Amino acid sequence: MTVDVTETISHTVHPAFQLVRQHHVEALDIAVSEYKHKVTGAIHYHLATNHDENVFLVAFRTQPMDSKGEAHILEHTALCGSEKFPVRDPFFLMIRRSLNTFMNAFTAADWTAYPFATQNAKDFQNLLEVYMDAAFAANLNPLDFAQEGIRIELENGEPVYKGVVFNEMKGAMSSPSDQLYHSLAHHLFPTTTYHYNSGGDPKDIPDLTYEELLHFYKSHYHPSNAVFMTFGNQSAYDLQEQFETLALSKFDKGETLYSIPETRLSAPIAVTDTYAVDGDDLKDKTYHVLSWLLPEASEIKLRLGMRLVEGILLEDSASPLRHYLETCGYAEATGPFMGVDDSNFEMTFYCAVQGSNPEHAEEFKQGVFNILEDVASKPVDQNMVDAILHQIELHQREINGDGTPYGLSLILNGLGSAIHHRDPVEVWDVDSAIAAVKEELKDPMWLSNLIKTHLIDNPHRVQLTLVPDAEKSAKDIADEKARLAEIGKNLTEAQKADIIAQTEALNVRQDTPDDLNLLPKVGLEDVPAELQIVQGQLREIISNQTDTPLNLYHAGTNGIYYQQVLVQIPDEVVQSPYFNLLSILVGEVGAGEYDYLTFQQLQTAVSGGLGMGASLRSKVDDKHKITAWLTLTTKSLVNNLEAIQLLKTGFEKLRFDEKDRIIELLQQRKTRWQSRVSGSGHSYAMQIASRHHSALALRDYKNTGLGALNWLVDLVNKIEQDDAAYEALITELKAIHRILLQAPKQFLVVCEEPQSDRLVAEVQDVWDKVDIEQTPVTLTQVNHVVGTQDEAWLVQANVQFCAAAYPVVEVSHPDAAPLMVLAAYLRNGFLHSAIREKGGAYGGGASYDGNACSFRFYSYRDPRLAETFQDFDASLDWIMNAPQLEHQLEEAILGLIAGMDKPGSPAGEAITACYAYLHKRTPAFRKQMRERLLAVTLDDLKRVAETYLVKQTASKAVVAPMAKRETLEQLGFVIQQVQ
Repeated sequence: MTVDVTETISHTVHPAFQLVRQHHVEALDIAVSEYKHKVTGAIHYHLATNHDENVFLVAFRTQPMDSKGEAHILEHTALCGSEKFPVRDPFFLMIRRSLNTFMNAFTAADWTAYPFATQNAKDFQNLLEVYMDAAFAANLNPLDFAQEGIRIELENGEPVYKGVVFNEMKGAMSSPSDQLYHSLAHHLFPTTTYHYNSGGDPKDIPDLTYEELLHFYKSHYHPSNAVFMTFGNQSAYDLQEQFETLALSKFDKGETLYSIPETRLSAPIAVTDTYAVDGDDLKDKTYHVLSWLLPEASEIKLRLGMRLVEGILLEDSASPLRHYLETCGYAEATGPFMGVDDSNFEMTFYCAVQGSNPEHAEEFKQGVFNILEDVASKPVDQNMVDAILHQIELHQREINGDGTPYGLSLILNGLGSAIHHRDPVEVWDVDSAIAAVKEELKDPMWLSNLIKTHLIDNPHRVQLTLVPDAEKSAKDIADEKARLAEIGKNLTEAQKADIIAQTEALNVRQDTPDDLNLLPKVGLEDVPAELQIVQGQLREIISNQTDTPLNLYHAGTNGIYYQQVLVQIPDEVVQSPYFNLLSILVGEVGAGEYDYLTFQQLQTAVSGGLGMGASLRSKVDDKHKITAWLTLTTKSLVNNLEAIQLLKTGFEKLRFDEKDRIIELLQQRKTRWQSRVSGSGHSYAMQIASRHHSALALRDYKNTGLGALNWLVDLVNKIEQDDAAYEALITELKAIHRILLQAPKQFLVVCEEPQSDRLVAEVQDVWDKVDIEQTPVTLTQVNHVVGTQDEAWLVQANVQFCAAAYPVVEVSHPDAAPLMVLAAYLRNGFLHSAIREKGGAYGGGASYDGNACSFRFYSYRDPRLAETFQDFDASLDWIMNAPQLEHQLEEAILGLIAGMDKPGSPAGEAITACYAYLHKRTPAFRKQMRERLLAVTLDDLKRVAETYLVKQTASKAVVAPMAKRETLEQLGFVIQQVQ
């Protein structure tokens, strides 16, 4: 239970703070302490653990009441220099002078946060100083506002809009799901901050003034409106000493913002809105959404109760509402927003479909309500409730951290509660809430009544029909041009002179070298001597009378085990485009005696789900060969070993007789893939540009690239209409499945040491006999013709993604290390300034890819085309001819070492180590690479630049809006188009 702390222990608390309470979260083994700053009222939550990776976050309650983007642009501009660090770009400079494992800043709907993480104590101190000064003493230079936010420049005498955030949001708002969310929020929240786009709407961003930005900073970025959160093995006292010294002592009590409830609708509303689609085919591209506004998320029992409602209705394909939405016949997939969102002050509930048509709006609503009324009319099955509670406990116990640091994930989970003056401990420690909910569940109608009260009878409901509009993109472009033309028509000569002067001043500021001595740093002397690599044990089990390797790793997994089957994939399967389709089916269709609905329920009840994927790498010393492993995965609590049998059943006894379900899954794959393209444009551009540089690069271009999406669209159309085409698909999938069953296998188990013997014994028992049909199988050859010319792919987007790629050596070659450093060196020293600061793109840089065996330049959400490719070339001229500095080399190496040393979750590190070993990236290989990186010189950079880049010709690629077709043709690109 939570304990109120008395004055008897006040001597352990920093004198500027008072300790409000302490609480131990048993399931996570974390001690949470809540403190309040005595003068300003700033809140500090410290999550004390024995983790070496320490995390810091300061967040402000930010509640914009328009869509001009002031919160988002302020987040960028605050990081462009501060009182103590008056350099132009301390954030990006510190990324290079740090061993951080995470550095970023976020703008959410009603908060803005500045987090970082590092394992190095000196680095933590350095970053803390920079972040505290940026947050509480930002300079906010008007030229930085112009660069990061919005400005007008004159090109050929005509005004144009420029700005990093302006282009970022143009890219973001080209995504159908973003357009869907903001349209929905506009109606669901008629009066509060959520009504607006906190990131900024490109139509409104030009209206933001520098004076408004300053006012927003002064009214929001004050300690009284701040929440501090920290995680790790540092003491709260030492942290608070820094908070006080670096910032808080300079402030008096200020204003604290509070969220307010939304004005409730007296009756449901139905609205139709449009989103941009470039193309004439508008069939099957409508979204239908139902959304409800629920009570405040501070009601933790209701919050968990609605999570249970979400699980009952939507957890898996056997859940009644999800089953209806997946099988309704008038849509291709469930929508991007499903279930409870408890991140805002008041909760919301969504259900949606995509790939539909406008005339189905009423059928959608009626179908959803039929399900809700049916479920609410009777008690919920106790087995379903137990299965959802199992999923909640599994989620609560799991230590993640393979993408975002574990401590930061925990902090972000609790941040919304703290921002809204609620208790984040209730989010971190759900055991007491689960106990309260279990009391309520003694009433068999409790969940049914929640559905009736908060969904069926709730008048604050919005139904949105979002329909495609083929003219919207052109209209938006025309509106922007008209607005700029009107501005240009009314510009006086004096105003033109001011614009020219600002442009010149910004150019001068961007070109003026910073005094780096003003910033703290770590150096190569601070790099740990050894790369820490998890070591496992190699055991053997008997499968089909054959000794089979089992890789066993002991890790602190908090009562969870991870079990995988690793299958060597023959090359003919690797190359088959159908292989990726098979991976969609495992765990999603029936297996053995179970149909897919029963099998889904089983997975929810006893596991964290089943998955099938692939781990593909180029051979370390031969770019013309691929090493490939199929990965079958599951996880569960250690008191439940049924998941191991379920994984075997799901793969070995995979059913191919559920035609409707298989077509449904392929439709979902197609529709979701189409909706995600614009968010990954830079990845596709790099993939296209480097497609001929290794066997794996070519395979990925064919099987996972934009052409593969078009192939899938055609395939789905054929199998929906042609039984023979469907049977041919199933024949191919069965053949691949049989080959994989015949292929050599290994096993992987990650768990806590006391559990390992029983888990290994269970794997041995389950996999002792595998049903394998030994007859030979032949696969159909699918011939994708892949051209060699520069390609441009047209997609639904408002900005460009550019890439240029050069073929280079395999990862085992001694030149791989200097190529890796060269990429970071060019990004830091030239490309960041040229592409982001001056060019206005949201991002850009270079990378060495050891799988593609390619050196790749790229830009992300880029307003330019030809000029960006000129910048790629100019960076090579710069490295070869301009004076180069040793500190820039050190910064490039530091970033790479920090990436290599970055910790993952205990299970993730073990799994990564196992995969690396399977692909011959042994500990000795990885340590040699680290040593080579540390030994790279400036002469090495120039040598590899000249050898592999300057003297070679790049392959170029662009992912761009449909409207850029003519421009791209003039630039010499072969035009392709996503369907």
